[in-house]
Amino acid sequence: MMSFVHLHTHSEYSLLDGANRIPDLVAHVKKLGMDSLAVTDHGNMHAAWTFYEHAKVHKIRPILGFEAYMAFGPRTAREKPPGAPAPYSHLVLLAKNRVGYRNL
Repeated sequence: MMSFVHLHTHSEYSLLDGANRIPDLVAHVKKLGMDSLAVTDHGNMHAAWTFYEHAKVHKIRPILGFEAYMAFGPRTAREKPPGAPAPYSHLVLLAKNRVGYRNL
């Protein structure tokens, strides 16, 4: 198996940013010889169950997570607050186990 793992992918559930359909994504990862994959949609985990089920069928280790939004000031601000690197940023969160999944 390949040692490279995509830890930041988006599915059709990342509105305006992802076009991958979960069944196609998992099948492609299997075809490439990868044994694990993370799906990290923007601000949601709507794909988690479908991804988990398809990954198990294809013997791919599913890594569940999502891409969170971080606001450095008021979340509606468009300008960056003084001293902040940007008005907002993203942070990829991945679950290591069931406890991590529940915390997401």
